[in-house]
Amino acid sequence: MTATAAHLREVTDETFAEEVLRSDVPVLVDFTADWCPPCRMVAPVLARIAEQRRDTLKVVSLDVDRNPRTQAAYGVLSMPTLVLFRDGEPARSVVGAQPERRLVEQLGLDEPR
Repeated sequence: MTATAAHLREVTDETFAEEVLRSDVPVLVDFTADWCPPCRMVAPVLARIAEQRRDTLKVVSLDVDRNPRTQAAYGVLSMPTLVLFRDGEPARSVVGAQPERRLVEQLGLDEPR
């Protein structure tokens, strides 16, 4: 389990479609890896976002080393990459560890739908 997954539900190549693409609420996917220091830095930020928005947003992690199909399908080359999915489609993304306020702003998490 990755550092991020310690606080977030982990998805896999096998569960991605059900957990992310068919979700009734927006899903923020953290494409992460065990060997990635910035991924460990952003983990507590994502845990806070998940807790604060638990009724309106699902936050999950996907370990790219163990789930290469999903990583390749979305062209993820750098970790961490955060992708916000709405209605089964990628809506916004951010690459790299960011402070919470900046992540929320860049991903449009406070914008009305």
